[in-house]
Amino acid sequence: MRLDISYDGTDFTGWARQPGLRTVQGVLEESLSKVQREPIQLTVAGRTDAGVHAQGQVAHFDTRTAVDGARLVHRLARFLPKDVRVKDVRLVPPEFDARFSAIRRHYAYRLTTAPFGAEPLQARHIVPCRPGVDLEAMRAASRKLLGLHDFAAFCRRREGATTIRELQRFEWERDGELLTAYVSADAFCWSMVRSLVGGVLAVGEGRRTPEWIGGLLNERERASAVTVAPAHGLSLIAVDYPADAELAARNAQTREVRSVPGPSGSAAAQGCCGD
Repeated sequence: MRLDISYDGTDFTGWARQPGLRTVQGVLEESLSKVQREPIQLTVAGRTDAGVHAQGQVAHFDTRTAVDGARLVHRLARFLPKDVRVKDVRLVPPEFDARFSAIRRHYAYRLTTAPFGAEPLQARHIVPCRPGVDLEAMRAASRKLLGLHDFAAFCRRREGATTIRELQRFEWERDGELLTAYVSADAFCWSMVRSLVGGVLAVGEGRRTPEWIGGLLNERERASAVTVAPAHGLSLIAVDYPADAELAARNAQTREVRSVPGPSGSAAAQGCCGD
């Protein structure tokens, strides 16, 4: 069963279940288990950090029990707290895997240049920044990061996980005082999107150059000069999946070891595709 989920991450300690802490996975699994009257374990498309929101999160669970998706959505609306919603539940093929079947994830990061900061009703998901940021410099810096690279400089290292990713979109849009970064990739490593935004924002504020941020792709360790942007500006807005007939092939492809050419053409960096 596939679930489409949204949540306000402010009062959650991230997605992943942690003993003694309030997490999105923990709250959902507890409610689903009560409603379904069986232990439910969720697999998610992207494990968001503490404070990060989602409008288009996807998860799945396996069950031998027939499920009426519309009825389950209605029942969960009464069981779940107000800061997490299950918007749709539907049957998918056995090959569907919320994590490994995903083709790409789409995030939005929202900033405001208003001199007074974020409006009170928006303060939980919009981050204040300097009013005079150079948007064109930020766009130039973002373009330098597109493509298949080792993003080690922008990732917090996890044992056994690769930092090689294909960044497919990194664009900025302005709507009055609101700046929104749209960031898409086949997958993201831990704190990658927030680090990308933090690095580009340093360029927009005149503290760094677009060439500096492009040069970080040559680093093989996390760059201490890159500031991680606050969590509450970030939201997972969508996850893309292939057609049903292509799910099994996509699962196998995602699990393959990936590499990028090194300086001499040799492979550099290995590991499975983590979230």
